[in-house]
Amino acid sequence: MDVTDAAFRLTDVGCGLGGRTILSEVALDIRRSHVLALVGPNGAGKSTLLGVLTGDVRSSSGEVLLADRPLDSWGPRVLSRTRAVLLQDNAVTFSSTARQVVEIGRAPWIGVADAEADERAIDEAMRSADVIPLASRSFPALSGGERAHSSLARVLAQDTDILLLDEPTAALDLRHQEEIMRLARRLARGGRAVVVVLHDLSLVGASADEVAVFDGGTLRAHGAPDEVLDAELTESVYGTPVRVVTDPGAGKPIVLPRREG
Repeated sequence: MDVTDAAFRLTDVGCGLGGRTILSEVALDIRRSHVLALVGPNGAGKSTLLGVLTGDVRSSSGEVLLADRPLDSWGPRVLSRTRAVLLQDNAVTFSSTARQVVEIGRAPWIGVADAEADERAIDEAMRSADVIPLASRSFPALSGGERAHSSLARVLAQDTDILLLDEPTAALDLRHQEEIMRLARRLARGGRAVVVVLHDLSLVGASADEVAVFDGGTLRAHGAPDEVLDAELTESVYGTPVRVVTDPGAGKPIVLPRREG
């Protein structure tokens, strides 16, 4: 892989928390212009790996390079202008409007960008995430789908080349899941590296360019969805019988539980 294509390069990365090994010898390249889905059962290490990528969790072994530089050599302000993070919990306890929540994404650019650049970035982010009609509404009063879109707009307003999204479709209905992942694909096609933690393997098959399958803190497989999401590996990782079929229209893998009766 050409260095210019690699947003992150991980070599033999390990991580231990509370005396327990969470990640072990993870080697993974994360490319720009791609959506990479991190999948695996609960406790597999997906969110910990995302924390390592954000710089919030320190690896205990191995090397993490961001743009061919050690991640721990990046200052926090510059790092915040390079990668943006969407965590699972998007709760806002105070009565901010949706636009005010999106404006928070411009915090890393204070003193760097002028007010006009901030306004352009906020407006573009809100257009991309389709939340302009929500601008003056109270964020806590929005529906789950509306909060998810507004929180994603906040991440987009940060104007970074790398997006790290932890379960952005959790608790969303089918329409909002599809909208979030379509936007993720558009962003990747525009040159960004997009890393997303997902549980719905069929959504992964339809939306991701690459899949990294984790099990017990180890990387079991990495590749295109139609190469990685086979029944044998999925059953081994998740401990439940499945069948994998191909969507006749899109040619994408669909993972279904195999039930009796």
